[in-house]
Amino acid sequence: MNGPSAIRSTYPYRSEPRWSRSERVIARKVFDAALKRELQEVMHETKQKANQIQEPGEVWELERYLNQRRKEIDGKYDFRSSRLIEVLGRLLYERRITDQELQGLQEDKLKAICSCAKFLSENAA
Repeated sequence: MNGPSAIRSTYPYRSEPRWSRSERVIARKVFDAALKRELQEVMHETKQKANQIQEPGEVWELERYLNQRRKEIDGKYDFRSSRLIEVLGRLLYERRITDQELQGLQEDKLKAICSCAKFLSENAA
């Protein structure tokens, strides 16, 4: 029988990098720290905006701001293996993480993350 192999690859996408257990621990630590810092930034900005409210209608502006930030954050922070390179690259580009925090990842992943950050930087200019 000449057909496609009945044996499925254990990894669905060959172009996706494989993350070792130790790399996933490092990535999770960096990811969680960046998310916490960004949420603390949102809390600080929210408190400032709330303190400046003078009119009842401004409460809804604060709500719109929070909804917008939530959508941005929910769309950015995705820990799926298939998205980690892009997510960490974006966080590096936005300076929410540093390359020092990524130490311990294999060279191929570091290069891919830095390449993603550089691509975003070049396209932002």
